[in-house]
Amino acid sequence: MNVIVMGAGIIGISTAWHLLDQGHDVTVVDRQADAALETSFANGAQISVSFCEPWANAQAPFKVAKWLLRDDSPLLFRPRLDPHQWRWALGFLAQCNDAAFERNVAQLVALGRYSHAALKDLVARTGIEYHRLERGILHFFSSQRDMDAGAAGAELMRRHGVDRRVLSRDEVLKVEPSLRHFADRIAGGTYTASDESGDARVFTQELAKRCAQRGARFLWEHDIVGFETQGRGVASVRVRDKQGLRMSSLAADAYVAALGSFTAPLLRPLGLRLPIYPAKGYSATLALKRPADASVVSMIDDTRKIAISRLGDHIRIAGTAEMAGYDTGLDSRTAQRRCAALIERYEELFPGVADTSEPRFWAGLRPSTPSNIPLIGRSRLHNLWVNAGHGTLGWTHGAGSGRALAELMCGRRPELAMGFHGEARAAAWPRLAPA
Repeated sequence: MNVIVMGAGIIGISTAWHLLDQGHDVTVVDRQADAALETSFANGAQISVSFCEPWANAQAPFKVAKWLLRDDSPLLFRPRLDPHQWRWALGFLAQCNDAAFERNVAQLVALGRYSHAALKDLVARTGIEYHRLERGILHFFSSQRDMDAGAAGAELMRRHGVDRRVLSRDEVLKVEPSLRHFADRIAGGTYTASDESGDARVFTQELAKRCAQRGARFLWEHDIVGFETQGRGVASVRVRDKQGLRMSSLAADAYVAALGSFTAPLLRPLGLRLPIYPAKGYSATLALKRPADASVVSMIDDTRKIAISRLGDHIRIAGTAEMAGYDTGLDSRTAQRRCAALIERYEELFPGVADTSEPRFWAGLRPSTPSNIPLIGRSRLHNLWVNAGHGTLGWTHGAGSGRALAELMCGRRPELAMGFHGEARAAAWPRLAPA
């Protein structure tokens, strides 16, 4: 069968790889010149099965209300005259209860475990190097109140089979001695040794090269401008070459929409209303002046809600979420304050360790659903599939999401306890025949 995958981030490329495994012909279309140049480009670098708690919980509405007027808040909701934003917000509020939270955690942990196993399999098969560090993830707290909440979160993860240990201050420093300059402001932490970190962009681009070697066709710098439909399916996708501005139609047996935050607006003309809205996240990448004094264990700073990960001779600081539409600019006052806050916090934690004179700032759009559960499965159009809505966990869930969708497209249910998108419709439609 011929399959067109729209989007070349970690989700799209992983999907392409696993479809090739099934023996199908794959074409990948992306508007950029290479893979992973948007949401997957400079994220927090963490494979964090242990830190997958949904944003929506019983306390979330009060926290968001408190943060409304703060430019430096971890989650900033900027109300807009956008019905899609408000529809998303209402969906989010509907998830802010204990029953939904427990259900969503269980699904996210299940997908995280499945995906981590898929990533390990991919690395073993391909030998891709991407600054991978299998040192776990350390989550540290600066107040006893936050520490108590962290301990409750660790207990929640343990109930779902994740070994997230609660640590004293001294134990935190044993896991990551480079925090010694900040030791007097650490109340404790949690640690999961099985988590890891690595560069999502490097991994995705290397996996794309291997897809090409296996016969995948790549149409770089092609905008997707629309679809032609026939009956209750997609007949072709219209694309425009950015270089020559030529329009063409691509026909296939099946289509996969894996365009992150842009999946929802792309599919609206087809009558599909996906609950995906962008959350703008920021990162700063710094060269290390004193690598021996820098952290090696990937960390989460609970006070600022930021991730800190070592990538070779660089450090990546990433975090915050801004629900303010599709803007990725860095010139606004809010953006500049958020970028500056990342650098200031790193200097507070690790004074003089990194070169802060030439930071590489970046902002990207995390495709978020109200529940934080990604949409993986078939749409209402029988040959159009969706793999999007992974929020802050795209790197964590990328390898497994690609494998799961390839399994679903061939009529097999993946071995994980998760509600897949359109699962109730699946039995009524034809499937991809195994090649």
